[in-house]
Amino acid sequence: MTRLGLGTAPLGGLFEAVTDEEAHRVIEAAWQRGIRYFDTAPLYGFGLSEQRLGAVLQNKPRNEFVLSTKVGRLLREGAPAEPGQAWKGTPPLNPVFDFSYDAVMRSVEESLDRFGMDHVDMLLIHDPDQHHDLALAGAYRALDRLRTEGTVKAVGAGMNQWEMLARFAREADFDCFLLAGRYTLLDRSGAAELLPLCLERGIAVVAGGVFNSGILADPGANATYNYQPAPPELLEEARRIRARCAKHGVDIKAAALQFPLRHPAIASVLTGPRSVEELEDNVRQFQTSIPDELWDELGP
Repeated sequence: MTRLGLGTAPLGGLFEAVTDEEAHRVIEAAWQRGIRYFDTAPLYGFGLSEQRLGAVLQNKPRNEFVLSTKVGRLLREGAPAEPGQAWKGTPPLNPVFDFSYDAVMRSVEESLDRFGMDHVDMLLIHDPDQHHDLALAGAYRALDRLRTEGTVKAVGAGMNQWEMLARFAREADFDCFLLAGRYTLLDRSGAAELLPLCLERGIAVVAGGVFNSGILADPGANATYNYQPAPPELLEEARRIRARCAKHGVDIKAAALQFPLRHPAIASVLTGPRSVEELEDNVRQFQTSIPDELWDELGP
């Protein structure tokens, strides 16, 4: 797993449609820039993201990259649409929440079909916020079987909260977590309990959502936090962070991308571009040298 990974929700049409050709170019450019960790989910574009990753990665040496996808939603024609869906240009399918054992096994088979591959490396239970018990009794049991059989190398969960991940860490044998938006320059809530627990249990953590949906990329008047208009107090704090970065000649995006990896529990950071230009900018920011003085000012 490379320290910088490619998150592919935008390549599935999050908020804005992306063509197959542009998505393929982004994935190929990520490969050319040395990225070897790719994360997706059936939800991302209702299968589009998985199909697009598979179309490119099928042509790469399978032992040279790490591929993760998620379980907990089946894609079905005729299913009621989830309210507030933000995916554009998707096929005529809708996601159905299902964390049962049988549904997870079907979900994995369907993901492999979309990838055109015979295995993935990591499987994550996807946002089981209201489904803790079933996620453990059903989804985790299925993933544990697949891990025991050698079908998958690592099992985990991906969430936008740290509290349930901490419960999972205590209640089952997870290898990895994807923590989205809860260990960033602006929101460090995952640091007090979850990250030390993961270090103790040997659970690798991937940091997603490091821009907190945009505010840490550009804290302007229209900035968003958690995909909603940013509250004034957070906007003010993000601008203070930007000012500290500017004082040292550093773009706030560089600091936001690199900050999570300063914690020993964090194994990789995901970047989620929707164009080659965004990808190249993120790679450049990730490789920017940041002085220790700035890190001292920004704090742990």
